[in-house]
Amino acid sequence: MLDVRRPILETRNTKHGTQNTEHETPNTKQNNLNIMTIQELDNLPVEQLKDLLFTCCGSTRWVKQMIATKPFRSLNDVLLKAESSWHSTTEKDWLEAFSRHPKIGDLESLEKKFISTKAFAGSEQASVNSASKKILKQLSEGNVLYENKFGFIFIVCATGKSAAELVELLNERINNERDKELRTAAAEQFSITKLRLQKLIA
Repeated sequence: MLDVRRPILETRNTKHGTQNTEHETPNTKQNNLNIMTIQELDNLPVEQLKDLLFTCCGSTRWVKQMIATKPFRSLNDVLLKAESSWHSTTEKDWLEAFSRHPKIGDLESLEKKFISTKAFAGSEQASVNSASKKILKQLSEGNVLYENKFGFIFIVCATGKSAAELVELLNERINNERDKELRTAAAEQFSITKLRLQKLIA
């Protein structure tokens, strides 16, 4: 079952006192997420919608196809269109999407190079924050071996997985043939995309 956990409610002060709110502005903040209604998503200006969709999946073609499928009627409608759009992409699009992810365990690049998706990736890789130096070293070394073999970084839907489990998955998948691993990574990419869309939409 997909993880449909939502961000923690924010608070704001009003003339009526302090309120909890799930709907601030229809966009993402740098360090935390705001969720929005399907109407807010559908009404976003094209450039804002494009930027938002890029935080869910870094494929230019996928983003363009998603925008072309508007209007969005419901969360389920968005997810179905997301899946259909992803199925129409090619290896070039998958590799573009992969390149917009920080490497698993690379917390420094998450802070610097991938700041636009930090709110997502940071929570997805939460288990890495408390991992031992030994596990982090295994992830780092495994990432290098994996990328050298396949030509792209290790993509995995890390939500709910411990750092040790991520190492185990990396060690298993590094033995795959490239075509099989590419398709496995593409499937993992869509799992990530789907979870991110679910976290954004009320």
